Amino acid sequence: MALSWKERVFMALLGTATASGLTVLVLILVEATNILLPADTKFGIVLDAGSSHTSLYVYQWPADKEKDTGLVSQALACQVEGPGISSYTADPAQAGESLKGCLGEALALIPGDLHRATPTFLGATAGMRLLSQKNSSQAGAILAAVSRVLGQSSLDFRGAEILAGRDEGACAWITINYVLGRLVKYSSGEWIQPAEDTLVGALDLGGASAQISFVPSGPILDESTQTRFRLYGSDYSVYAHSHLCFGRDQMLKRLLAGLVPVGLAREGWGAGQAAAHPAPLQRGPALLARHPCYLSGYQTTLPLAALYESPCVHAAAQLDLTQNLTVEGTGSPGACVAAIRELFSFSGCEGPGDCAFNGVHQPPVQGQFYAFSNFYYTFRFLNLTSRQPLGTVNTTIWEFCQRPWKLVEASYPGQEQWLQDYCASGLYILVLLQALGFSEETWANIEFQKQAGGTDIGWTLGYMLNLTGMIPAEAPAQWRAQSHGVWVAGVVFVVLTLMAILGAAAVQLLWVQD
Repeated sequence: MALSWKERVFMALLGTATASGLTVLVLILVEATNILLPADTKFGIVLDAGSSHTSLYVYQWPADKEKDTGLVSQALACQVEGPGISSYTADPAQAGESLKGCLGEALALIPGDLHRATPTFLGATAGMRLLSQKNSSQAGAILAAVSRVLGQSSLDFRGAEILAGRDEGACAWITINYVLGRLVKYSSGEWIQPAEDTLVGALDLGGASAQISFVPSGPILDESTQTRFRLYGSDYSVYAHSHLCFGRDQMLKRLLAGLVPVGLAREGWGAGQAAAHPAPLQRGPALLARHPCYLSGYQTTLPLAALYESPCVHAAAQLDLTQNLTVEGTGSPGACVAAIRELFSFSGCEGPGDCAFNGVHQPPVQGQFYAFSNFYYTFRFLNLTSRQPLGTVNTTIWEFCQRPWKLVEASYPGQEQWLQDYCASGLYILVLLQALGFSEETWANIEFQKQAGGTDIGWTLGYMLNLTGMIPAEAPAQWRAQSHGVWVAGVVFVVLTLMAILGAAAVQLLWVQD
């Protein structure tokens, strides 16, 4: 029996719908390919508890790592209000309380469901190293207080500890080379590792210590100054040393202590040295010291006992620490340099090898160096961060040291807190860099910077990079997808299938039988 027109059209539409549907199914099953979805983001927090202040940094990186090391970027930098945690000896609980403001900012930035997976670490540096030497129970109480606050948060708190000086210097080396693209960089659609001769050294001047770290051309003879890393599939051997008591603040205290009158001579100064510098005088119940590194006309009075609270400063037995000390500036850069050099010992090292100062082995410096922290802040104030020649730097600092205090004070309103110390700090940096092996020929290799690549320079980012090498990587999620051409064809056949089905339904329901 012959089919009617209605039946013929219905069967044709139904066949078209079936063929189109099967075509879409074939395209999905046969032409689909695996693609990698974007990796989830991981977060980490590092708190830098320095001698003068504490900073909190939040870092982020993709969960899938490049050669077992995360590609880390800085997401937040927050400076904690108040002094460094080593200052809270009288009330350790306040050391923990002081962190809550910045901790709240970090928690607001990181998605709530990732808090428990965010490793958090507090590293205390030279200020707490000194406190631990002076009073280990006080240092322990402060670390317990900050651990209590961080441990009660919703984060994955890994601990608070006093960071070894060598580790601080080595992690700073990682930071500077990472942000400059000397460890890994993106080029021509892939991540590559630059040549090793592009690596730079790091110079860090904190409040209580000074660090130097670099990859030398020869062997590192003293193993206590050697740190090894494996980053992005390559191994590095880094020289790193922290000179405790040679930070800016401790240097200033030691320098002043060398000028305190003790009888007819000063502790640690020979007769020839005393003759080379203005002799301190004693006036009634207060001591008077003339300070060549303070500008002419500057005067201040402080309790003598406060000067000797640090383990870096040793008091003579005959000193009466209940007295006050009045300090008068004389603005004599030549005498200031001579006084600063007395803080160093250049007698050399025991055994073979090169030596920096105070008997510390150090290979010869080589390559480019980045100087940050108080290196940068001091030279920024003196307008010396544009890589000026050493002669220009010397002249600028000496001229500043010879200016009257009243004129300088009027020229820099609102900067009174550190203003009196810039002469001493500037000259100290020159002496320190010379002691570390830099010369007029290698001076041009030093660049004074606070940031590189929009990231603060310090040990914290380097620490997080090294830590991410120990955090398991997550494989990117996979999904089946089609190429653009196949996807367009699939859409066309889906539409054709739907139209055929709708047409068949219309024929069946609306076409009146002849």
